[in-house]
Amino acid sequence: MPNRPLTVLVNREGGAAAKAGEGLRETLGAAFAAAGAAADISLLAAGEMAQAVKAAAAKAGRIAIAGGDGTIACAAQALRGKDTELALLPLGTLNHLARDLNIPTEIEAAAHLAAHGRAVAIDVGTVNGHRFVNNASIGVYSKMVRERDAVRSRRNWPKWLATLPAAWEALARIPHHRLRVNMGTGDAPLVTPLLFVGNGVYSLEQGKVGCRTTLKGGKLGVYAISHRTRVALLWFAARAIVGRAERREDFLLMGECPGLDVHAHSDRIEIAMDGEVRRVATPLRFSIERQALRMVSPDR
Repeated sequence: MPNRPLTVLVNREGGAAAKAGEGLRETLGAAFAAAGAAADISLLAAGEMAQAVKAAAAKAGRIAIAGGDGTIACAAQALRGKDTELALLPLGTLNHLARDLNIPTEIEAAAHLAAHGRAVAIDVGTVNGHRFVNNASIGVYSKMVRERDAVRSRRNWPKWLATLPAAWEALARIPHHRLRVNMGTGDAPLVTPLLFVGNGVYSLEQGKVGCRTTLKGGKLGVYAISHRTRVALLWFAARAIVGRAERREDFLLMGECPGLDVHAHSDRIEIAMDGEVRRVATPLRFSIERQALRMVSPDR
C-alpha cells in the first residue's frame, strides 16, 4: 500500500457506530495507528455514503468502509465499473459478508487487515441493475424489514430488538406471492410466502446454516418456501436454523443458476436487498457479476 492515509468512510448511523458516537473516530484512529497505518476518517450519514465512496474511489486504489451489510451494498453499487479495492470494518448487526469472507470483527484486527491485507475478487448479485452482496428476497422477509424499520423509527430501538415484534407482525398476515420464475429452463408458476435469491449458494447443513462456502462460484442460490401458516412458518424457521429443514417438504424450489427472471402480477414489487427494502419495477432480472468487486480478505 502507498504511504498516503487510507480513506475510511464510516456510516455513523449504523448499529455499532451509532452506539459509539464521536468516540468511534478516536477508536478507529488508534486501531490504525496500532497497525502502523495512517487513516483519514470521515463519519457520514447513511445518505452521504454513496457520493463519498465515488469521490474517494476517484483518488485512491483502496478505501475502507465501516458499517454493516447495507452499507457495503451501497459501496458496491457506487463502485460499479471501478477497480478500487474495498476494505471492510464490520460495524453492523449481523455482518454476514464479513463472516463469509472471514474478516475479523475485532476493530484492531480488521484495521490491520484493511491496511495491509490483499484483495480478492468476489461475485456480486444484481437485480434490475441494483447490486446486492448477500441476498435479495420477495415476500415475508421484506415485510418484516419494513415493520422493523417502523418500530425503530417509533421507539428508537436497536435493530436486533426491533426485529422481534416486527417478525411477529409480519407473520400475522403472511403474503403469498403469485410469480412466474425462469431459471433458464422456461417459465414455471410459483406461489410462495418467500422467494430468496443469494449472491452465491447458501448452506442448509447443520452448523453451517446461512453460510456460503464461496463467493466466486458464479451462481445465484434460489430458494422458495412452501405455503405456511404463522405457526408452521415459525416451526420451519426454527428447524432451518439448526439445519433440520426438509428439502422436499419445506421448499417449492431450490436451485443454482447464473441468472433468474421473475414475473409478478403487479408493475412494481417490494424487495429486500441486504436488509434494505425498495420497490422495483417488474419483471425482475437477477444475474451474477462474476468477480466484479475487489474485497480485502484474509482468504485467497
